[in-house]
Amino acid sequence: MKYAGVISGADRKSLSPVFQQAAFDALGLDIVYEAWATPAEGLETRMSTLRSPLVLGANVTIPHKEAIIPLLDRMDALAERVGAVNTVVNREGALSGHNTDVDGFLRALKEDGAMDPAGKRVLVAGAGGAARAVVVALAGAGASAITVINRTFSRASRLVDSLSDQAGDTELSALPDIYPSWAASSVRCDLLVNCTPAGSASTPGAEGDSGIPVDILHSGMLVCDLVYLPAETTLMTEAVSRGARALGGLSMLIYQGAASFRLWTGQEAPVTVMFDAAREALGDAEGGSE
Repeated sequence: MKYAGVISGADRKSLSPVFQQAAFDALGLDIVYEAWATPAEGLETRMSTLRSPLVLGANVTIPHKEAIIPLLDRMDALAERVGAVNTVVNREGALSGHNTDVDGFLRALKEDGAMDPAGKRVLVAGAGGAARAVVVALAGAGASAITVINRTFSRASRLVDSLSDQAGDTELSALPDIYPSWAASSVRCDLLVNCTPAGSASTPGAEGDSGIPVDILHSGMLVCDLVYLPAETTLMTEAVSRGARALGGLSMLIYQGAASFRLWTGQEAPVTVMFDAAREALGDAEGGSE
């Protein structure tokens, strides 16, 4: 028997054990996928356990996507570009870092959001590991302009500065989290992406929070919320009420997880099985049975 898991913050829940275990079981693989909630002070110890020959690797989520980098033996080129890791692979005790969020986000945007980001103007909320992956993905896909707004303006500025040399023809900019920033950036915005935990039932105190002034939402945009629990966040509800299209975070979660599955096993993940298991779990959670 082998093991894999998700390394998350100590106070966060994850859906990954549900759909990853369903995928392993569907293919008859003798692998157990676990939730490894880990405080910051326990991260180094947790990473050392991944070197066991019984462990295939791990997914990594908020708040550890950047903090684990010094604890790895190597990173692939994409993870290096993003500066954040969401998948760790163990090969004979050596830990390599990968970023499957980039491909997962683009697949979700194109297949489930029906949007090709080429030439689009984008507004990104947040400046953490997920936001870095989204910016790299959108710039690589030819977005015309990306504006990053974050509660801590200096962090948004650092993100833009660190990725500017790989932005190509995409115009990158950072703005402070004040209403005039949102209002000015939203006027010609085609795509708005929430990369913060605002609205998440998995983060204490965040549920019900839109994180973004809802009166800046308009019918000309697609609103993509990376939060997946609840399935329809406050931000998404407000977007639809104003005529915008909305895409939740489940698609990206499943697609990035499928890419991780392939890295660990060398096999294609049964994506339909993963979606079915995740949706059933989300339905139970929103119905109060979890």
